[in-house]
Amino acid sequence: MRAIAMLAAAVAAMVATPSFAWSGFGHRTVADIAMENIAPATRARIDALFRAAEGDVGAGCDLSDMDDAATWPDCIRRVDGFRNTAPWHYQTHDVCLPYAPDDNCEDGDCVNAAIETQAARLADRTLPANERLRALSYVVHMTGDVHQPLHSGDHEDRGGNDVAASYGIVPGFNLHAVWDGPLAERAISAGGRDLVRRYSAAERRAIATGGPGDWGRESWEIGRELIYPRAANGTPCAQEGPIPATAWTEVDIEASVPVVQDRIRQAGLRLARLLDEMLSN
Repeated sequence: MRAIAMLAAAVAAMVATPSFAWSGFGHRTVADIAMENIAPATRARIDALFRAAEGDVGAGCDLSDMDDAATWPDCIRRVDGFRNTAPWHYQTHDVCLPYAPDDNCEDGDCVNAAIETQAARLADRTLPANERLRALSYVVHMTGDVHQPLHSGDHEDRGGNDVAASYGIVPGFNLHAVWDGPLAERAISAGGRDLVRRYSAAERRAIATGGPGDWGRESWEIGRELIYPRAANGTPCAQEGPIPATAWTEVDIEASVPVVQDRIRQAGLRLARLLDEMLSN
């Protein structure tokens, strides 16, 4: 019983601490993969942006290096003057309805549109360095967000936030938190050096494909084909309303780990391609 209690406390700490969530550890891993795979000229231009920034570029949130850039949007969205950016982190689509990349994006307030808008700002050399650096951070972070399946997949439950869940034997989560926190930490840690490395040109060509709408569709498909059927122990669309609760068992965890690893890898290499494109001139 003592061992179970210690395990529960450890897993709960992973969720409570931003460094052990897709919004922390996961986002930094995506950025690390990208930095291993960008062109030398792109790296030089990113370094130059950090050097050129003046004053409190982060507006009270740390933004001094790529580790900060990977997580800055999660901090700044809670700061007055930036709260309007909260919807930029997701674009949910019900897994029981057809996917539509332009839905749930009023006035461009969604992750797909935010990536495209901020990528254009990053590429715009007429903008001040501070603005371009913030745009860089949004591109880095939101490319990670759109690859998290529950930032796209949904079933009347705010991307799993309204579904009570346990992670293995540990209760007290919701379904979104399971995927953001302990599952992501386990998958990335298990991936080790196979995740953060320089990929071959052939690997980059095969993986670094598509755009934000395509990436969102992939996430929605994972929600439709893996997450919600397992969460509902069958077909979620056969019942009315959201799933009230679920247990993400060890079998579910083992099935999910390679999926998370693929999404982190894809996000990193696609981000590298995007950064090369935006900073190539």
